[in-house]
Amino acid sequence: MATDYREILRDLRNKIYKPIYFLAGKEPYYIDLITDFIEDKVLDESEKDFNQTVLYGLDVTVTQVIETCRRFPMMANQQVVIVREAQKLKKIDELLVYVDNPLKSTILVVACKYEDLDKRKSLYKSLAKKGWYIESNKVPEYQIPGWIDRYLTDRGIMAATDASRLLAEFLGNDLGKIANELEKLIISLPRENPRITTEQIEKSIGISKDYSPNELWKAIVYRNPLKAARVVNYYAAHSKKEIIPLIFPVLFSSFSRLLIYHSLKDKSDGNVVAMLKTYPGYVKDFRTAAALYNVGACMNIITLVRSYDLKAKGFGEAGSDAGDLLRELVFKIMH
Repeated sequence: MATDYREILRDLRNKIYKPIYFLAGKEPYYIDLITDFIEDKVLDESEKDFNQTVLYGLDVTVTQVIETCRRFPMMANQQVVIVREAQKLKKIDELLVYVDNPLKSTILVVACKYEDLDKRKSLYKSLAKKGWYIESNKVPEYQIPGWIDRYLTDRGIMAATDASRLLAEFLGNDLGKIANELEKLIISLPRENPRITTEQIEKSIGISKDYSPNELWKAIVYRNPLKAARVVNYYAAHSKKEIIPLIFPVLFSSFSRLLIYHSLKDKSDGNVVAMLKTYPGYVKDFRTAAALYNVGACMNIITLVRSYDLKAKGFGEAGSDAGDLLRELVFKIMH
């Protein structure tokens, strides 16, 4: 999808339109990007009142969508019909009738977030054959630093290697969240020689390479309570507490991967990297962790992390200090 979306946006800018854009998949970022571009840019403001319709899957039927698509534009070359939240549209397979015979003057956008079509059915086969089905899949976490680099390069900005990886460690693979944080950083950059460094990330967002979630994970794995305490105390400081909710998912992900590691028959470096979707340099950390935490311990810790994540979000123990919760969690994991 990373390549496809560039081609789609390039064609849209050049006014090369498809009759249908069926956007589906687990990653909403690209779906929103293409949908928003078509909604904002395809028609002039003077054309939108009569020629742009936004529908919502929960509120319409497939018949109503088709009837809207079969209208002709008024004083414009195209009309745009957007179906948002199409994953809630009932009997969506009945859209095949229109897919097989679309109106050339209509641009239909179907935004089906978090789900994809059944590839055994005729609707998918027809859309895919015509090149109108675009699936947006989640980017694996280990590929996120590269995604960040491409995002910045497209905007004429460079980033230090450590900077991209640091952001990836904290923000996971939520592309929308990553894009928002990057835009905040971009605004603060100088116009001449714009470059994102770990120092700028710490200053703007409060994330430090010396106290990253991966450093906390390593402190736990290698039984270094002093290092763990330093990381926890850094984020427990008043000005860093808003970062703490980002740490729980990282710990959850690390121990979930460790659980997968235990299940592997082939524990060679290459297979571990492929199956855990992690960096080659982290394989030795998982080997060390596996000797300390067996399957039962991993499952207990995963349950524990989920519990403390909920507490940090205000469920169960409203008013609990986020720093104290993180400190307590790390103590229980290490003891």
